[in-house]
Amino acid sequence: MAGKIDYKKDEKEFYLPANQPGLITIPEMKFFMISGKGDPNTSESFSEAVQALYSLSYTIKMSPKSGKAPEQYQEYTVYPLEGIWDLEQVDESSDFSKLDKNRFVYTLMIRQPDFVTESFAREILEIVKKKKPNPKLEETRFEPFQEGLCVQMMHMGPYDSEAGSFRQMEQFIAERGLARISHTHREIYLSDPRKTAPEKMRTVLRCQIQ
Repeated sequence: MAGKIDYKKDEKEFYLPANQPGLITIPEMKFFMISGKGDPNTSESFSEAVQALYSLSYTIKMSPKSGKAPEQYQEYTVYPLEGIWDLEQVDESSDFSKLDKNRFVYTLMIRQPDFVTESFAREILEIVKKKKPNPKLEETRFEPFQEGLCVQMMHMGPYDSEAGSFRQMEQFIAERGLARISHTHREIYLSDPRKTAPEKMRTVLRCQIQ
């Protein structure tokens, strides 16, 4: 039997980048996703979406105990929560650190192991709807997502201080004659804000470029 899949050891280039900008090509991966909008700090809908994604992810991880695991199942570490962030109206001066957070538009997502097929994902979704009812499960989708060429870095500190890291990324992009594909960006949350001091929080920041 193959060893345990652990993204922190097996895919460091995707999840543990340096704390300075660098180029990387992200391959296709499979995710449970839920889209929404509003201030993540005050939105009940945001909290429900996070809960729904973790319920699905841990139900898959524990599926061998219920006899529901596929033959290809391999023990693994549950992947971290991620978010793709945008704004309802975007202009060139938009700065996420200063904007009304009610304008945020997001897609929350948790990656799933390669052995999770679309049919297995649908089966798990129906199981979780019955065992752990959550209105956001009705909005959940299972999709492949491929970012391609990106600039990424590790941001150290609270979410509200991310603007400084984004300025470093923008400078890196400009110096190399590159350009962002869109205003959206992706965040991967490696720290639990309930248990981690703000200055020690780690978040992967990533934007697509061309």
